[in-house]
This record gives sequence, C-alpha cells and structure tokens, in this order.
Amino acid sequence: MTDSGLIAAGSLDAPFATVAGRTLSRRQFIADATALAERLPSSGAMLNLSTDRYRFAVGFGAALLRGHTSLLPPNHLADTVARLRARFAGAYALLEGSGDEHGIPSVRHAEGTAPAGAVSAIPAIDPDVVAAHVLTSGSTGDPVPHAKPWHLLVRNARAEASRLAGALGRDDVAGVGLVATVPAQHMYGFESSVLLALHGGAVLDSGRPFFPADIAAALARVASPRLLVTTPFHLKTMLDAGIDLPALDLVVCATAPLSPQLAARAEQRLGAPLVEIYGCTEAGQVATRRTTAGAEWRTFAGIRLDGNGAEARVSGGHVPQPTVLADVLEVVDAGTFRLLGRSNDLINIAGKRSSIGHLDFHLNSIEGVVDGAFWMPPDDEQSHGVVRLAAFVVAPEITEAQIVACLRERVDAAFVPRRVVRVDALPREATGKLTRARLAELAARHLSRGR
Repeated sequence: MTDSGLIAAGSLDAPFATVAGRTLSRRQFIADATALAERLPSSGAMLNLSTDRYRFAVGFGAALLRGHTSLLPPNHLADTVARLRARFAGAYALLEGSGDEHGIPSVRHAEGTAPAGAVSAIPAIDPDVVAAHVLTSGSTGDPVPHAKPWHLLVRNARAEASRLAGALGRDDVAGVGLVATVPAQHMYGFESSVLLALHGGAVLDSGRPFFPADIAAALARVASPRLLVTTPFHLKTMLDAGIDLPALDLVVCATAPLSPQLAARAEQRLGAPLVEIYGCTEAGQVATRRTTAGAEWRTFAGIRLDGNGAEARVSGGHVPQPTVLADVLEVVDAGTFRLLGRSNDLINIAGKRSSIGHLDFHLNSIEGVVDGAFWMPPDDEQSHGVVRLAAFVVAPEITEAQIVACLRERVDAAFVPRRVVRVDALPREATGKLTRARLAELAARHLSRGR
C-alpha cells in the first residue's frame, strides 16, 4: 500500500462526508479539491480558516494538489497571523463566505460543488511534500513549526484507523459516520477527523458541534456505526445535559487525561467503549488506552518507547526520529507506559511533589464540580517563597467548603488550595484546553497579588 494518493484506494462512489444532510462521495471530494486548487496562488502556504470540516478537507486537499503546505497554528489571532506571514513567504488564507480577511491575502471557497463526472482516478501526491506545518508557540511567542511530510501523515492515519477498527470489532473504519467536536485546525482534530476520512475511509460530518443538542443532531445526521471524536470538557458537558443521543459505537477522547470516573460514566450512559488518544505536536498521536480497563497506554503498531520518566522517547512508524515526549512517563516496556504528568507541570510544596494535572483530575472528579482548574502563581508572585495554590471552579450547587473537604480526602494537605474561587466559566479554547496564559489572566482578575 503506497503513501502517495490524496485518498486511500477504493471506490470513488463511496461516501466521504455528510454536508447539510447530503452525502458527498469521494469522487465529489476530489472534484471540489481539484477545482479549488486551480484557483490557488502558484506558490505559498495555506492558512486554512475553514470552520466547515468538509471545506477544511477540500482546502487541505487543494493545497496538496497544488504542492502547498498547510499551516496549523495554535490560534488565529492577528499577532499569530502576522508572525506566520513573516515566517512563511507568500502565506495566504482560505476563507468561507465574506468574513474577515485577517490582514493576509486570501482565497474564498466557491459556492456549491464542482462537476464531478470527469473524475476517474485518485490523484497522486508527492510522498515527501511537507503537507502541513503544525505550529506551537515557543517561549518567545513565535510560532514554532513542526514539518509533517505527507507519507508520515498517511501512516499516522492508517495506524489510528487500525487501532479504532479493533475497538469497534471491525477490520477497518470505512463507512463509519464520524462527528467531531474539535476544530480541524487542531492536531488532534486534524488527525482524528480529516486524516481519518482521507486515509481511513470514515465519513466525516461537516459540522463542529459544541452544545449537547448540536452534538446529538450531528450524530443523527451520520450513518451507523457512529464514532464521536471529542474532549473531556465536551464529553462532561454532554453527559451533564442528560439529553437523548443516537446510538454510538465508539467514543474517542483527547487533549487532557480523562478521569476513570468520567470514562465509566460515559461508557454506561452512551453504551459504547471509550478510547483515549495520547500524542503531542512533535510526534503526533502515538498511543491509546481504554480508560476503564486501566491506566496503561499501548503504542500504535511500529511505535517504540525507550528511556523513562522525563526522558522517555518514541520512534518508529510515523515518527522516524527518536522524539522526547513532553510528559513524565513510567515506561513498562517498548509498547506500554503509564502517564504520570507533564514535565513542566510538576510542583514541589514542602518537599512533596505532585502535578497540576493530577490535582485538576481530582478536582474535576468531585460530584457537583462542573469544571475546575488549579492555579499556582509564578515564582515572583509567591509570598516569601510560600506557594499559595488556588482553584477556580464552576460549581453552582456545592460550596467552597465542600470542595475543600472533598480534596482533603483525595490529595495531600500540602496541595489543598488556600482559596477556591467560583467563576461562571473557565476560558477554555475550542478544543477544551485551558492555556496557562488564559488561566493567568483569570487569576489576575480574581486574585490579589501576594494573597
């Protein structure tokens, strides 16, 4: 099986996406991507700002056909876009409708679909072309690019498709209806929706539902078997809403470790297995676990582990060079590990060690806490070297004292927060992530210096 096709080999008339209640074929996708490619600049890098997941896939495919790379930054703020223009000569944006130009040359999607009758073959793509630059923000604020050659993205997609097919009890995921609550621009959303459609054969829904009722409506639009790609935040919100959902066959979750309690609740409520994906920008997705089956993660076929603790590395498969992971791992063997926390997330109070992720896990496991996050001030804001942890919570039905009492039963006394601050909502991104910068802004509004 080669890594050079725009989509996996198979019938051109097989379904590719569900768009506004219509099922579009793989043939139609190729026609739409080819038509858009003809309107792109002769050179450059595409900042794909399409919110419609099908249109994002069309834009990504068009860029590949044109030999352009796609830029996948952590956000689309004006400052980020300006930095991308400075780094990537000829960068342009792909837009929908008549929205903001983002201060960058742009191309807009055409209305409707392109004639598809002339499409008779799957276009070939140079396996070595840099299909995407996934960008993270370094300490300087400049986007740090990680180049993703096309053939490695294809191997990535096939590895995930194989693992998820096993979880579904199938040979493959071809024809599986896929709904995702995460943006296609995010690495997880990109891998587990767009790439899973291109080279796994899943049928993606074009929307990006956020509210529980919208998720239910999107699931109703796609054919069975159904796969939901989501985050712990979206999953918890959906379960708390208590709405009826169409039958699910598999739930995939990522962006933050999921508590066993929430995973068990989801499987019982949804009647489907839940699989977590572990990965990072540098390596992509590399492992999964069935959360209710235990704490151990199992790497994808061909992916190997070595090292341990904060020096754990992965290589093989779609990770050609040994890559150090940003987490602290307990490596059991070359294909199995336990996740202990982020390497930059560890804290030491009174000679005792924990991690913010571990504390957040226990905070969000408390019945009545809708959402919550711990905050540790920077060193220069600590009082005479004394760390004063705080916790921000969305918990309308329980008191601060009840939260503290529950935490005393779950974590060492050194890590019980000095303050529990109620808020209406935490400033999470569309992926459900809560960045340190956004949390620092929240702390600046609610906590006075030195308290």
